[in-house]
Amino acid sequence: MSSADGTEPESHARISTHILDTVAGEPARDVYVRLERHDTDGWRTVAEGRTDDDGRLRYQVGMHEWQAGGYRLLFYVEPYLGGKAFFPEITVAFHVHDPNRHYHVPLLLSRYGYTTYRGS
Repeated sequence: MSSADGTEPESHARISTHILDTVAGEPARDVYVRLERHDTDGWRTVAEGRTDDDGRLRYQVGMHEWQAGGYRLLFYVEPYLGGKAFFPEITVAFHVHDPNRHYHVPLLLSRYGYTTYRGS
């Protein structure tokens, strides 16, 4: 079924992340990242995966799972950074206001710090 503008409707949500290692100056490969949604029973995993060779992860979340509300990405960075990582995992919570828009949440990573923002 086509939408009003003639394009095919999305069968999956549009959510992605990209991890860049700011010390090495390259993508953070093979980092496990979990996407969770907050509902009446607390936090529930809706998708998970590992970053690709370019440090990217594009989630395939069914539209019935993707709706306005609270979400968080859990980045398990200790295996990537090694045992001396100051932050072994990083949680980035965010709110989806319009589930029809693309949400991109990049992570700039170093052993002792990180930065994130709403990308496009």
